[in-house]
Amino acid sequence: MDPLLQKWLEFAPKPRTLAPSERWHVFLSYRSVNRRWVLQLYDVLRQLGYSVFLDQYVLSAAAPLALTLSEELDHSASAIMMWSTEFDDSSWCLKEFNTLESKENQANGFRYVIAKLDAAPLPGLASGKIYVDFAQQREGPGGDGLLRLLYGLSGDPLPPAAIALAEQIDEATQDDLLTLRAARAAGDTATILRLCSSDTLAWKSSPVLPCEAAEALIALDHTAEAIQVLSNVERAFPKALRPQQLTGLALSRSGDWQQAQIVLGRLYAASEIDPESLGIYAGTWMDRYKQTKDRLYLLRARDLYRQAFEAAPKDYYTGINAAAKSLLLGERETAQQLAARVERVTGSAAVSNDYWRTAAVAETQLLQGNYEQAAALYQAAVSSAPSETGSHRSTWEDAALLLSCLGATPQQTTLIHDALTAS
Repeated sequence: MDPLLQKWLEFAPKPRTLAPSERWHVFLSYRSVNRRWVLQLYDVLRQLGYSVFLDQYVLSAAAPLALTLSEELDHSASAIMMWSTEFDDSSWCLKEFNTLESKENQANGFRYVIAKLDAAPLPGLASGKIYVDFAQQREGPGGDGLLRLLYGLSGDPLPPAAIALAEQIDEATQDDLLTLRAARAAGDTATILRLCSSDTLAWKSSPVLPCEAAEALIALDHTAEAIQVLSNVERAFPKALRPQQLTGLALSRSGDWQQAQIVLGRLYAASEIDPESLGIYAGTWMDRYKQTKDRLYLLRARDLYRQAFEAAPKDYYTGINAAAKSLLLGERETAQQLAARVERVTGSAAVSNDYWRTAAVAETQLLQGNYEQAAALYQAAVSSAPSETGSHRSTWEDAALLLSCLGATPQQTTLIHDALTAS
C-alpha cells in the first residue's frame, strides 16, 4: 500500500470486534437524494475495514422494508445519520432519528453520530447533540470531518497528529477543487490531466477529486481521457456510484452507447434509480433511437425520464427531458404541461454560472414556442461555459430534433443554432 495512504489509515480508529449479536459496525441512515454522498462514505468505511449496512447492498426487493431495517439496526454497533434539508422533509427519516435516540439512550454501548450535509437545522430533540458539519464538503466526506465522524462513533478524542493530517487533506482538496473548476472554465485540459496524476492523499483517500476532474473532461469533449481517469478511480472505489455514472456518460458522449447501456443498465438492474442514474441511462436509449430511428427506444427514453421526474419533481434535468421526448413522440400537449412544471422549478431567467440549468430554462421556452426567449437563454448558457464544447454540441443535437417537431421556420432554426454554436 502507498505509504501516504497507509499513514492516513493508521490515524483512523479501527473497527472493534463485533459481539455475537452484531452484524454491522455501522448502520447508514439517509435519504435517497443524498445517496451519492453516502456511497462515498460507504466506500471509505469499507476500505477501513468496517462492516457497513447500506440498504441497497443488503436488502432484497421482496424484503419488508420497515421490518428489515429495524432488524438490521438492532444488529448494528453504531449508526451515522445523514441530516439535510431533504432528510428533514421525510417523516420516515424523522421516525428513524427518534429510533436512534432511543437506542443510544438504552446505554448498551450503541452510539450514533449526525453528519450534517447542509444548512438544515437539526430538530429540537437533537439540537444539543454533537454533529459533524459537512456543509463545505458537498462532494463527499473526507479529511477532518471524516476523522471526527469515525472518532465520534468510537467515543474517543482525535489525536492531535490526526487533526493536523486531516486539515492538510482538507486544504489540499479544496485547493485542487478550485483549480479544477478554474481549469474547466478556461478549457485547460492539460492542467486537469496534470492534477489527475497527483500522488497526494487528497486524491487517494476519496473519489471526489478524480470524479470532479472526469466530469470536467467530459464537458470539455475529452471523453477518452475521462474514461481513463474513471477506470483508475473505479479500481480504488469499486462500489462508488459517481464513477460508474460518469463512465456511462463519457461512453455515451463518445458515441459508444452500446457499452454505456451495459454500464448504466447494471446500475438500473441493481435498483439504482436516483434521478441522475436514471437520467444518464435514459440518455443512452435516446442515443440508440437517434441511430436506429426505432420508436420503441424513444419510448423507453421518455419513460425513464418520466419515472425519474415523477419520483423527484424538483429534478429539472429529467423533467425537461421527459417533456422533450414527449414532443418527439407527438404528445405536444403533454410536452408543454411538463415544460410548464419544469419552469415552476427553474424559473424563466438565466442562472449565473450554471450551464445545464440555464439550458433547461431555454428548453422550456423552446417547447412553448418562444424562440427568441429560448435563443437568448441558450446564448446565456454558452456564455457561462464557453469552453464546454461537448455540452454545447449535446444541447444543439437535442434542440435540432425539437425544432423539427415544432415546425420551426429556417429563420427560427438558425436563431437557435447560432446561439448554441457561436464561438
